[in-house]
Amino acid sequence: MAEVAAIDARKGMLLKVDGRMCRVTSWNIWKSDRRSRIQMKFKEILTGRTSELTAQPDDRFAVLDVDSLELEHSYRDGNEEVFYTKDGDERRFKAAGLEDVLVWKCDHYRGLVVDDELVAITLPPVVVATVTETEPPIKGHPSSGLKDATLDNGVKVRVSVMTAVGDKVAIDSETMEFKERVS
Repeated sequence: MAEVAAIDARKGMLLKVDGRMCRVTSWNIWKSDRRSRIQMKFKEILTGRTSELTAQPDDRFAVLDVDSLELEHSYRDGNEEVFYTKDGDERRFKAAGLEDVLVWKCDHYRGLVVDDELVAITLPPVVVATVTETEPPIKGHPSSGLKDATLDNGVKVRVSVMTAVGDKVAIDSETMEFKERVS
C-alpha cells in the first residue's frame, strides 16, 4: 500500500488513520518560527464520524486503493440490500447503514470499493424528487426566495418560491440544498 507524508496529503484523499478508513475533509499547514504542523480533519468512511489530527509534516499515512462503482439497487434480502453493476455483478451491503441513501429513488448509486470490499454507498451529486406539499407559487413575487416543501420521499427541504406541487426539483445530495426545478 502506498504512503503519503502529511505535508503531501490533500482534501479528498482517502487515507488509513489509526486503523480507520478516512477521507480528508480539511487540510491546513501552520507555520511558526521553529516548525510547521499539519492540521487535518477526517470523516470516517464506515461510520461518518469526523475527527481532527495535528501531524508533523513528515508523518506518514497509508493511501487507500479505492475504486468507484456505479450500482443499481435491486432488492432487500434479509439484513442486506442487493445491488448490481452494469456488468451484472452482484454486490451486497448491510441494510442498516443505507436508510438515508435508499430514501432517494435513484437510477444509479455510487459504491466505494476498498480491497475488493464494498465499504460505502453514496448518492450521485444531484438527486431529483417530486414536490408533494408546499405553498402555492405567488405571481409577481421575486423568484429569489425559498419556501418549505415536502418531497415524495418524505424529506423536507427549502425550494424556490416559484415551485408548485408536482414539480420535480434537483437537490444537492451533499448539502440537501435546492439546485433547480427540473422539467
